[in-house]
Amino acid sequence: MTSHPLPSTLVPCILVIICTMTANQATHAFTLPFTALRATPISPLRLRPFRPQLQSVATKKEEDFRVNTMIPKTSSLVPHSFSGQVENAIIEKFGEEGAARVLQSWRLTEQEYEHRQFVGNEDDDPETSYNYQHAPSYVPGLTCQNFWNIGDFGWSKKLSKGYNTVRKEFSSVMGDMTKLQTEGNNVWAGALTDEASGYGEGWKTLVLMDRGMWDEANCNMFPKTAKVIKDSGIPTTEVFFASMKPHSDIKMHSDFTNFVLTSHLALDIPDNGNNKCLLTIGNEERQWINGEVMLFDTSIMHNAVNKSDGVRYILMFRLWHPDLTPIEREALQLIYDCLVLPELLSTDPMLKKEAEERISELRQFPNLKGNEIISGFGGGSPKKPGKKKKKKGKR
Repeated sequence: MTSHPLPSTLVPCILVIICTMTANQATHAFTLPFTALRATPISPLRLRPFRPQLQSVATKKEEDFRVNTMIPKTSSLVPHSFSGQVENAIIEKFGEEGAARVLQSWRLTEQEYEHRQFVGNEDDDPETSYNYQHAPSYVPGLTCQNFWNIGDFGWSKKLSKGYNTVRKEFSSVMGDMTKLQTEGNNVWAGALTDEASGYGEGWKTLVLMDRGMWDEANCNMFPKTAKVIKDSGIPTTEVFFASMKPHSDIKMHSDFTNFVLTSHLALDIPDNGNNKCLLTIGNEERQWINGEVMLFDTSIMHNAVNKSDGVRYILMFRLWHPDLTPIEREALQLIYDCLVLPELLSTDPMLKKEAEERISELRQFPNLKGNEIISGFGGGSPKKPGKKKKKKGKR
């Protein structure tokens, strides 16, 4: 795989990786552009693609995905290449044993391996079924199932409980589009790439988090929603609102990665409960219901349709697969971080320290406007310090 020199000016984070990514790549299956980060001219590192999470591509021919592949053997990467330096950083920080599956995934990516597998049951006909997994970003050994039992995840109950708060704030902010467009970042961006175009013109997104990094501008437009998400404890790597216009559909496709799952909190569903807004994962179809949370695997072929006369709105999450260990999550996050700031791999201690501080800053939950939000997210105005009353002692 050819690597491209890292520009010495601005590096727009557009990685073909499943990583959340770049500007106006709507369909989250793509993420929106992050603020460009400045790379120093002295960095000898190379920027290369890793697909960890999002650019989805609609399948042009059904037969393209009905394939089963065999996982090839992997070996250590060239030490001084960008990929080799990332590999060494993972081993140095987490150990080869604890991060073995992530290392294998990274090496498979370097070999341009794309995992394809029939994941249906005995009743499915492999020749006609859509129960196929397609994951160029693939961590071996993770459970693959269409829909997960949302009751098994405590964070889902907290998200559902916050539904009214989120929807009320969403409606309020959407009521002033001029302010949202002026103060927000990449508001309701559509697909800009050929790969993303399969989602259609009707799919647009508004990002709150990308690759574990909060979008401060957009979070300040939706501070109560950001608080609900943070307090829920959902192990998310991406968060964004997604809209789908009336009488539109998203073709059958995969989101290319198996180590993150996708969750939706249905916000505003036209003809709610009347099977007008539908999501199909493999051969299993479900409808969005206002206030309900769904969790599913978008490395399996899937599509969506809005048959109603209104716009469908959801709050969408990409989250770490529950089978990943804490070390594996951290190792995958390190890959994301190195793709954003290759200087994390620098042999210059000062440059590396600056990159680490920058990444830490980007991952911090933003200081949101409004005293009721800044004050520890307690939901009220901060109490003014009062004078303590002196206790009268016995004389």
